[in-house]
Amino acid sequence: MSRTVALDCIESGIAAADPERALRRLQLETETDRLLVDADSSIDLSRFDRIVVAGGGKASVAVARGLETLLGSRIDEGVVVSDTPPNAALDHIEVSVGDHPVPSKHGIDGTNRVRSLLEDATEQTLVLAPITGGASALLVGPVDGVSLDDLQATTTALLESGASIDEINAVRKRLSDVKGGGLAQLAAPATVLALLVSDVVGDDLATIASGPFTPDPTTNADARSVIDRHSIDAPDSVRTHLEQDSEQKRVTTATSTAFEHVQTTMLVTNRTAVDAAAETAREHGYRPLVLSTSMRGEASEIALSHIACVEESLSSGDPVEPPAVILSGGEATVTVTGDGQGGPNIEFALAAAIDLPDGVYLASVDTDGRDGSTDAAGAVVDADTIDDQALARNALADNDAYSYLQSREALVSLESTTNVNDLRAFVIDA
Repeated sequence: MSRTVALDCIESGIAAADPERALRRLQLETETDRLLVDADSSIDLSRFDRIVVAGGGKASVAVARGLETLLGSRIDEGVVVSDTPPNAALDHIEVSVGDHPVPSKHGIDGTNRVRSLLEDATEQTLVLAPITGGASALLVGPVDGVSLDDLQATTTALLESGASIDEINAVRKRLSDVKGGGLAQLAAPATVLALLVSDVVGDDLATIASGPFTPDPTTNADARSVIDRHSIDAPDSVRTHLEQDSEQKRVTTATSTAFEHVQTTMLVTNRTAVDAAAETAREHGYRPLVLSTSMRGEASEIALSHIACVEESLSSGDPVEPPAVILSGGEATVTVTGDGQGGPNIEFALAAAIDLPDGVYLASVDTDGRDGSTDAAGAVVDADTIDDQALARNALADNDAYSYLQSREALVSLESTTNVNDLRAFVIDA
């Protein structure tokens, strides 16, 4: 029963964060020819002679599909760059398949299609821009002097360093001409409605997908600080570029009139998923407790903090009395020092399982359905998952949680059309 509850909480959270479902709150008012974005804003479609869709990210296909349902043939053209092709072709929007989490030539090709659409936009163009997590790798436009190989090497080193997503994106924005407001500059003077799916803690607009339609507050000095702080062995071309003075570009981007024509709406966030998981826990007769949707840090370390809450619940009834489900979201990271395979949620699950009390189940997944670079979304574990603590700790030390949990049939595969970071559920029976 506990394992079923844990999986139900996860699956309901992912379903609630489906961007296509969230897009239903946008309405097309045919009598006035207005697109109702929310209670306080709308767009007069009669002002435009052309509507295009241009964006990218893991969940961009779901957003594009929702836009086709809403607007149909009113969409003149579109392209989104995703890491997975749609199950069925869209009618008006092309899906260009790139690679994630490390950028590739495929991503550059798709980004050039997006770039062409935006460069052709005029004052009479409405740009609907799906921008979701993963677009930092999928929307690729290396700056002059930095090759794709060097961008790939830098990205890989950053991802393995344990750096937070805002640190990683501070570097990626300085190495790309489409990030940090770059797409907004290309789209001007068109009107842009950016439709965001957040995969970052705090939902910072400048960090989500490296902010292609948002002013960039970072500088080359900020990027250099990240490189130095995490001892990144960056290629010479990257270091040379980051040594340049970026103050003028930063000020120009932040004050550009291009952003006067950009409107942003947040479709779903990690909170969307966590709240739905909490409601599912209630339906199963468990008291839900949301620790935080902003959990961040080393996966194995924050796992121990969660275990402490579980132990306290069992011993004293604080912070929640069993039967209970303790939930959290956010973005765990892993500093890779070993040669194994895994991802933050799989490593979190293994670290927690080592100290998990009897009778408690944990499900920990990446809501996009792929944890790190693995083919699993995450794992479901209990105390019985660990039959050899020494072997489990060795797997953690070698960053090989995937192999260990795979051998114990603890890995989980999930279908997902969203990407709102990590989701975890500890199920504690009375």
